[in-house]
Amino acid sequence: MMTVTRLDLEDAGKLLAGARAKATEIGVPMCIAITDESGNLIAFERMDGGKVTSITIAIDKSFTASGAKKATHEYGEASQPGAPAYGIGSAISGRLMVVGGGLPVVVDGAVVGGIGVSSGTPAQDRDVAEAGIAAFLSA
Repeated sequence: MMTVTRLDLEDAGKLLAGARAKATEIGVPMCIAITDESGNLIAFERMDGGKVTSITIAIDKSFTASGAKKATHEYGEASQPGAPAYGIGSAISGRLMVVGGGLPVVVDGAVVGGIGVSSGTPAQDRDVAEAGIAAFLSA
């Protein structure tokens, strides 16, 4: 039998609030998704002005980060031609994201969930995701 530690709805709210605050600060309305350690959606927010096309992207970034236990930008680097994971972006019916903005949420060395952000540049998305995690860990 296993004991699993995962994010709950209250945790997701802290992640969303931190990410939303950073997105507001930089002036880019975002789509923000929070998943549990298995990649299942817990919470989602599309800020006013967040891109409709970013809804699925944010969810899939969070799915990738939590389910694969790796940041999406790391897959981006590893999936270039000649790199060890070339072509992995087409895995899992295209759900595996290789664009920055998806980060695993780690507590006591274990991945307990993920956050995925989309609507800005990959760097902006990643900054907003990092702010969400920072707010959660400091709460």
